[in-house]
Amino acid sequence: MSILTDLLNLDLTDCTTKIIAEYIWVGGSGMDLRSKARTISSPVNSPKQLPKWNYDGSSTGQAAGHDSEVILYPQAIFPDPFRRGKNILVICDTYAPDGTPIATNKRAAAEKIFSNPQVVAEEPWYGLEQEYTLLQKDVKWPLGWPIGGFPGPQGPYYCGIGADKAWGRDVVDSHYKACLYAGINISGINGEVMPGQWEFQVGPSEGISAGDELWCARYILERITEIAGVVLTFDPKPIQGDWNGAGCHTNYSTKSTRKEGGYEVIKKAIEKLGLRHKEHIAAYGEGNERRLTGHHETADINTFSWGVANRGASVRVGRDTEKEGRGYFEDRRPASNMDPYVVTSMIAETTILWNS
Repeated sequence: MSILTDLLNLDLTDCTTKIIAEYIWVGGSGMDLRSKARTISSPVNSPKQLPKWNYDGSSTGQAAGHDSEVILYPQAIFPDPFRRGKNILVICDTYAPDGTPIATNKRAAAEKIFSNPQVVAEEPWYGLEQEYTLLQKDVKWPLGWPIGGFPGPQGPYYCGIGADKAWGRDVVDSHYKACLYAGINISGINGEVMPGQWEFQVGPSEGISAGDELWCARYILERITEIAGVVLTFDPKPIQGDWNGAGCHTNYSTKSTRKEGGYEVIKKAIEKLGLRHKEHIAAYGEGNERRLTGHHETADINTFSWGVANRGASVRVGRDTEKEGRGYFEDRRPASNMDPYVVTSMIAETTILWNS
């Protein structure tokens, strides 16, 4: 094992200029990340320097067997915390051979919205609060829970410490540092209300980069859980009953909301979100109806509401924003399994481009 570890940790910079690029994309379910590696002749500092590649889409639920080739377009690069050195992680989106985005490519549509001059002028910033649950590998039951049983009721676990309250911290801290190594704008972590559930935050990140960074952070987390021998789930309600679900609260601001008088802009933006509530809910993650019940710090899925410091509302405005008269607001509706390209671009489209 020591020889294997030595080989895994080999520093290639002294013997070759070649690097390893791990191409990453979203598979057919919309949540299954896939990746494969290739050798690049020398280090790169832009995704434009990387070649397009292809894969068998019939094996990922994204193409038919008789015409299975899907093309990968490199879109963002990050230092690789696993291979290190000059090696990189490459976030890609997916296209048919004729250059049209395939149905599961949500990035291409988001990029069109974020490249709209009106949106560019508003400089939309996002802070994404990604909740997730760690499961025991063989039984698919939350980490630290007695098999077939339950821990004590919720209360001591949120931001808790101790062997009887916090399970999986080694995974969480490893992920935190790996994301910082990768240059992801990860801004914090915390234990969540349900034991075995955690959260990390990405942002503030502008425009399409918020989606790129969250998908890369998800990839790194899944790789770390693979190494640790635990299972990662983004299910919005992994355990039924009196337990909190998992969301991906989306904090949002624009140039107009951040300047003097921004609170009035925020209120108009929230009004627009309310008018398109059903459309947003339909795009905010599978199984979200199991989470948005009006209980456990959520609003009911069928009713739009907003309030200052109200975690039971669809949209929450912070006390600081109210006091300063400018800032950001939080859309609490997105599920933990939402696609960040869809959610971030939809919020921008509704609040900046859409006219009611």
